[in-house]
Amino acid sequence: MCDIRLFGGLEVTSEEGQLVRFTTRKAALLFAALVLAGRRGHHRELLSEGFWPGRGEGQARNSLRQALADIRRWFPAGGNTAVYVEADQETVALMAGPEEVDIWLFERKLAEGGPADLAIAADLYRGDLLAGEAIPDGLDEWFGPYQSRYRQKALQLVERLSRALSEDGSAAEAACERLAETLLASDPTAEAAHRALMRIHAVRGHENAALRQFESCRALLKKHLDVEPEAQTNSLAASLRLREPGAYRQTTHNIVSQQQAIPGPTRPHDQPSVAVMPFDNLGGADDEYFADGVVEEITAALSRVRDFFVIARQSAFTYKGRFVDVREVGRELGVNYVVEGTVRRGGDRLRISVQLIDAETRTQLWSERYEGAVEDIFEFQDRIAAQVAGAIYPAIRGAEIELAKRKPPTNLRAYDLVMRAYPHLWSRRNDANDQAIELLRKAIAIAPSYGRAHALLAWCHASSAAFLWTEHPERELERAIAAVEAAGSIADDPTALAAAGSAMSICGDQERATIFIERALALDPNNAWAWARFGWIAIYSDDAIRATERFQRAITLSPRDPLGFNMRLGVATSMALAGSLSQAVAIAREVIASHPDVIMSYRYLAAWSAMSGDLETARWAAQKLLAAQPGFTIEQYRLLPFFRHLPKWADQVAEALRLAGLPER
Repeated sequence: MCDIRLFGGLEVTSEEGQLVRFTTRKAALLFAALVLAGRRGHHRELLSEGFWPGRGEGQARNSLRQALADIRRWFPAGGNTAVYVEADQETVALMAGPEEVDIWLFERKLAEGGPADLAIAADLYRGDLLAGEAIPDGLDEWFGPYQSRYRQKALQLVERLSRALSEDGSAAEAACERLAETLLASDPTAEAAHRALMRIHAVRGHENAALRQFESCRALLKKHLDVEPEAQTNSLAASLRLREPGAYRQTTHNIVSQQQAIPGPTRPHDQPSVAVMPFDNLGGADDEYFADGVVEEITAALSRVRDFFVIARQSAFTYKGRFVDVREVGRELGVNYVVEGTVRRGGDRLRISVQLIDAETRTQLWSERYEGAVEDIFEFQDRIAAQVAGAIYPAIRGAEIELAKRKPPTNLRAYDLVMRAYPHLWSRRNDANDQAIELLRKAIAIAPSYGRAHALLAWCHASSAAFLWTEHPERELERAIAAVEAAGSIADDPTALAAAGSAMSICGDQERATIFIERALALDPNNAWAWARFGWIAIYSDDAIRATERFQRAITLSPRDPLGFNMRLGVATSMALAGSLSQAVAIAREVIASHPDVIMSYRYLAAWSAMSGDLETARWAAQKLLAAQPGFTIEQYRLLPFFRHLPKWADQVAEALRLAGLPER
């Protein structure tokens, strides 16, 4: 089983069975960071700067070497050792067997998904990630996202496991109960854990105990958060009150049987579908109109996204006021995904909770909470609708990508091939871009008039030129323009329009690019990609203020976007154009720290640092750039079409790159 445990605190056992005691706290936390990174590891620079900030590059690297030596003392490489550190000049990674590390096994069992697998995953969660470990200031930003992510996975697991219980006394039931109690020990307001215990009591035939658990949940929420239970918790309690003692299992079985007998409507061809359910109003009757208004706005916002089919509000609202299982909704309305939510007022504040659920598996794909002032109620309503639509779109797209990956190659349609191409479209690597091109060409071979596939292919060819992934960028630009022409009529597809506009912008035709992008935003005002590319169009038009506004709009709509680094560099470029070079340099450094493989960042950092007089940083960035792109020349870079619109700026950039030490030709 596991020798390395991060759940409930850091506990490491050597191959000889000794409890590992690292010399320093930083070494122990560095070991935890390597575990969390998995086999892909971390860049040395990122580790030294993150764990020893402010010490200077040389001293920070030396501290990293000492900490790694401490780890290797316990886990030396060589022989048949199961756990060891693998490192080169750039990267450090921890190598271990798949069952040596609790979080790795936890992830695997979640993915396998059988009742026995989920029970094992539940027992692995002994407590929150690194619980009880003293994490110094600065490193909490490093570990915090991991802690939140695994806490969320545990909450989803306890919900999923408790919904699947069918018999009293099973191993899964015992594991679910232990997990629920563990979660409540660190957070007594964890409603998913309370619901799990309610279901366990009901499976055992103890409805009164289940209702007592509900009352305990309600009291704890009131005490700690001054809020009422969520809609799911209230609905579960209501359903328990309606049942005869001991009837929980029989009722559940009957519901499932009825669901299987209901024929669902045919789903639209090649499109995922979604229903936005009535939100539960947890406030007074005066807030009912607002809850309904939010749902109406979100439905309208999602309806503008042509990537999926949205069920009309009238059909979704037939479920208002009654508890229904999302799987039942999926079958009755013929939808793949369901949006649920709650609205609650507390004094002069409003809180809205929204979640996206896979209707078939009941898996929560995305969730978020929003808060705003009552006095800004209608502006708040519009903002929530825009942000929810912006967030749900990539969540659904991600689910469809995973579905396409699971299909055997012989069953792939053009739609599936495009879905498989998506993860590579915004990659930071040449080989991934080539994979996207290959998949999109296969899609076009199956469906020659598939406009979106042609438009995305245009983006890939344009990216190859812009990132200088090719020795012949002009040839890639010609292919991009040809693909846009081949796309035909894409006037009602915002994604295809955004792709075509992005490609044409890189090709230097800002006028045509603007037409495509403005049309995309007219159809879907929440399209983050279109807003980001609209920002670059403003850059090429020498309009730094408007560019910043557009990039910020894109970041707000999609804060975890795969193109987020590009949006941030867009903001930095607009600042550099406006003369704020120090801020531009700071953003470029941030992007490099979080995405060291984004080669274009080194170009920007080299130029802006040289412009601001910091030749040491400029030359460091230039060396990094040449190491990744040995064939880079200033002459080749200047040939990119978008420089035609900013001749003076292009001259300044070229001179700065010369000062940084980059070759002219």
